[in-house]
Amino acid sequence: MNFQQLRTVREAVRHGFNLTATAAALFTSQPGVSRQIRELEQEIGVEIFQRHGKRLLGLTAPGETVLEIIERLLHEADNLKRAAEEHSNQRGGHLIVATTHTQARYVLPKVVGTFKRDYPEVRLALQQSRPEQIAEQLLGGRADIGIATESLLDYPELVVMPGYEWSHVVVLPDGHPLLSAGRLTLEALCAWPLITYDPGFTGRPHIDAAFARAKLRPEIALTALDSDVIKTYVELGLGVGIIASMAFDCRRDAGLRTMDVGHLFEANLTRVALRRGTYLRGFMLTFLERFASHLTPAYVRRAMAGDTRSPALSR
Repeated sequence: MNFQQLRTVREAVRHGFNLTATAAALFTSQPGVSRQIRELEQEIGVEIFQRHGKRLLGLTAPGETVLEIIERLLHEADNLKRAAEEHSNQRGGHLIVATTHTQARYVLPKVVGTFKRDYPEVRLALQQSRPEQIAEQLLGGRADIGIATESLLDYPELVVMPGYEWSHVVVLPDGHPLLSAGRLTLEALCAWPLITYDPGFTGRPHIDAAFARAKLRPEIALTALDSDVIKTYVELGLGVGIIASMAFDCRRDAGLRTMDVGHLFEANLTRVALRRGTYLRGFMLTFLERFASHLTPAYVRRAMAGDTRSPALSR
């Protein structure tokens, strides 16, 4: 048994049991993939995959169990490398942060800037993804830290910690009639076409829930993943925008105005996630604390050990 065999099984599952795609991911040949799988099956004495001829169709019942063990072994192999690097090269390494567009565009630039200044030898990569993809990247070892508002709590294999709270704002062209309407109501918003986030993104569930509770059906004229896209179409006069508060900058967004809607929509909580059991290098802990000051090394280590007490949010 060797790690190449274990990685081959994992990649075969990740690539939907497609041997050609698995071979490409591993930079080997399709016969080489088949050989690695067969040799592992012969050694452990069970068939991992269901087959039709030479095609893989899925995992067998024993294969499901084997895959769980393989994932743990490969995860611990990664931990071993991290631990060795921590002692041999404390200032260098790599860090992959999977996050949404809103976090990458509006929240992380300051964090990344100070981090890169202090850790120039760390190769830092930001992967912009959908919230559910962020969890999958963490579980698959393709990301070290995940940051998102939605979806992360759905995975028990992740340790999820609070990051910061934020609210939505309404964004309008300067001179819009709603600006003189006083305290906004859901009914007043329903009188206008709305432009906001795609379902499942950037607090959209809280927006939908508020209208549903009031038994109102707003006209959603346009949706987008990107706050800048929403603001662009608000500027064109296509509707009233609802965006994350941190996505508005009065200097950059000249010509637009905002109105508070914290009384209409529930506050949102951006969370930080790590795969359970991950070895945390020093610079990973630094990055987390730069993102939210309450995520101290001591708190993060307690959370990884199973302490679920929430800290007072730092911002």
